[in-house]
Amino acid sequence: MPLYEHVFLARQDISTQQVEQLVEQYKGLIEANGGKVGKIENWGLRALAYRVKKNRKAHYTLMNIEAPHAAVAEMERQMGINEDILRFMTLKVESHDDEPSAMMQKRDRDDRRRRDDKFGSDRPAREPRGERSERAPRRADAE
Repeated sequence: MPLYEHVFLARQDISTQQVEQLVEQYKGLIEANGGKVGKIENWGLRALAYRVKKNRKAHYTLMNIEAPHAAVAEMERQMGINEDILRFMTLKVESHDDEPSAMMQKRDRDDRRRRDDKFGSDRPAREPRGERSERAPRRADAE
């Protein structure tokens, strides 16, 4: 059977329990049509890049699906009708990853380079902005 990754965005004003009910509803639909749902990740309420149907935020959810195309097409048809679903996208993949997706992995702040360190440690420290007495005053006739 083909493998799919499916991500959908639910409206911001529904609760987390309602999002879980939607996941269970679509999971039941896939299983009723001969497929199975593997990993389910709730990415939480996140800001959108632009307004979608008057919403600035949405609940993001990822589902790994192994099902025939007809089951996925029926799920997408029902998501298109549901007013709580803002957007959805289904991708056919070669294999599913068992590890958490990139959205769920927490990046450690120590792994990121500090802005001051990108030029190396031999760079002199920057002076505070208030101390400019060493610079010559501007000339008024420099126009």
